[in-house]
Amino acid sequence: MHRSSRHYRPARRAVIAVALLVASARAGAQQPAQSTGEAWTLIQPAQSSLVYARDGSLIGEIGREWRTSISIKTLPKYVGQAFVATEDHRFYQHNGVDVVGVLGALKDAALGDARGASTITQQLVGNMHPDLVDRRDKSVARKLREQEAAREMERHYTKEQILEAYLNQINFGHGWYGIEAAARHYFGKPAAKLTLAEAASLAALPKSPVGYDPAQHPDRNLQRRNTVLALMADQGYITRAQADAASREPVRTAPNGGMSATAPYFVDVVRQQAERAGVPVANGGYRIHTTLDPALQSAATVALVEGTAAVEMRPGYKHPTYTNRPKGSTDYLQGAVIALDPLDGEVRALVGGRNYQESPFDRAVMGVRQPGSSFKPIVYALAIADSMRPNTIVEDTALKILLPNGETYEPGNSDNKFLGPLTLREALVQSRNPVAVQLGMQLGMDSVAALAHAMGIKSPIAPVPSSAIGASALRPIELVTAYAALANLGTAVDPSFVIRVEDRAGKTVWAPKPAAPSLALDPRVAFIVRDMMRDVVDRGTATAVRKYIPTTIPVAGKTGTTNDNTDVWFVGMTPELVAGVWLGFDRPKTITPGAYGGSLAAPIFGAMMQRWYAGRTSGTWEPPAGLVSGELDRVTGLVADASTPPERRYIEYFLEGTEPPGLQFDPWRMFEMGPVAVTF
Repeated sequence: MHRSSRHYRPARRAVIAVALLVASARAGAQQPAQSTGEAWTLIQPAQSSLVYARDGSLIGEIGREWRTSISIKTLPKYVGQAFVATEDHRFYQHNGVDVVGVLGALKDAALGDARGASTITQQLVGNMHPDLVDRRDKSVARKLREQEAAREMERHYTKEQILEAYLNQINFGHGWYGIEAAARHYFGKPAAKLTLAEAASLAALPKSPVGYDPAQHPDRNLQRRNTVLALMADQGYITRAQADAASREPVRTAPNGGMSATAPYFVDVVRQQAERAGVPVANGGYRIHTTLDPALQSAATVALVEGTAAVEMRPGYKHPTYTNRPKGSTDYLQGAVIALDPLDGEVRALVGGRNYQESPFDRAVMGVRQPGSSFKPIVYALAIADSMRPNTIVEDTALKILLPNGETYEPGNSDNKFLGPLTLREALVQSRNPVAVQLGMQLGMDSVAALAHAMGIKSPIAPVPSSAIGASALRPIELVTAYAALANLGTAVDPSFVIRVEDRAGKTVWAPKPAAPSLALDPRVAFIVRDMMRDVVDRGTATAVRKYIPTTIPVAGKTGTTNDNTDVWFVGMTPELVAGVWLGFDRPKTITPGAYGGSLAAPIFGAMMQRWYAGRTSGTWEPPAGLVSGELDRVTGLVADASTPPERRYIEYFLEGTEPPGLQFDPWRMFEMGPVAVTF
């Protein structure tokens, strides 16, 4: 739209040009090569894509510049007025170049008090077209090009259009561009809802986004903000009473940059998946709706940060800690947490490391590490599916296995002991390595690998005995996904992050199709193994979990520790969630002597769940049809009788038809009980 404006006489232009030439020459500026193009045009700047959690709250943005352009008509009038009063108080009088301001700046410069005299229009020209008008260039030629472009811009656009473009273009620090992004991330609200004090706080930032950052330097921002308010009152935009009232308000910014949870690793996965689907989310202004639970994400983040710091404080820890790490080094203890809904695989939380800014490598999704004993439930599931009873007596004993390469493999236990005969359940609860190796060899490691892949593990499982105790490396997200099949009674799920992606008009442009459900395990087998894993938490290697989670919430899981204590794990489940925790160094090395999954990783799982379940109730785990249960002796594995002490009694479950003598149904006993009376 063309706008007429008052023009200054050519003679005055010449005076300004000469003055600028003199000033520039004194500064020793060099004239750059001439640029070409339409530096006066208003263009639509790059728009970022917004990423939302499952509850609709904001959790991130995708784009080199985080920006959402809005209409100036949606803003309170005082928002634009705050910037005009501060940056260009003759904005509505000049034609793009403030001659009075330029002459005043030259006078001040001559007196040794240099200051700028660029109008809002000139700033916009340089910010919107940095390739044509580089504002870092201090030469006269650049200044003249900028002035001419500013005048031309004012010939073609209204003041309102220019101010709107300026508010949508300006850099507010932290990679946040435009008034909407600034309001969203500094104050946790849309720009349309900014208060007068908040608008003035943002108007303080063009002078120095770093120096007057309201989140990092609230005191400095408050002083500058109050100056803005005073200028607004002096120029008649607000009353003195309004300025005084706003100046008494403290500077309060939103936590987490205005987002409901800190989830940069999760947002990275979302971006990668959308881009692979052909959606240009880095520069398209899309709206991405995801599966993330902000409360659980926050709980996971805090638990990992606090848990790893606690490990570094343990006696005997000799590595550089996060707080005393050498500058630029990421060689400190790392960790990953991932949690998903076991029923559909929707990822509810994901933390890929301790500090995304220092190390954006996502260890939860991309890290490849040995799972140790946390792989064992898959072996035990295959054993139960092969009609082995959970009360079957197995031997925890020394083994010597001759490998095809001529070497001998001798699996031991972390306590350097062998406990002799144990029930299958007890062997899992106490995490006895020789038992898992024997089961793997008996069942066939190719069959173990096939079940692991059916449950959701994509990484190759080497057909060697040590794979039964987690020697084959995999990604944490794979192991957590596999555990979902135990949590949901047998159905394999695929981890999912994105629900749908919408364009600016609200039209869905991509919605991932859910994978068809597939049964990886007999539901009865999954229930039995899950019940065995409950004992791991209640009285086995993961009892640390119960220090955080009350017994009213069912929990099952398995610890894992690799050779030389280089990787520690805990993967567990409740009726609502399945989650895993991994700790280790990016370059594998011993964390600390005596480091175990039960003592280092399990507490992080417990702390996360404790925070998330605060104020929430949990469901229950009910056995599926086709199971037979009975009270057994925990030590002997036999059906309990009158001589079995109470502390050794427990309920065991069996696949129908595999139950031990004493629990089997005997139809002839019905006749010993006399006639049966039936009433209706």
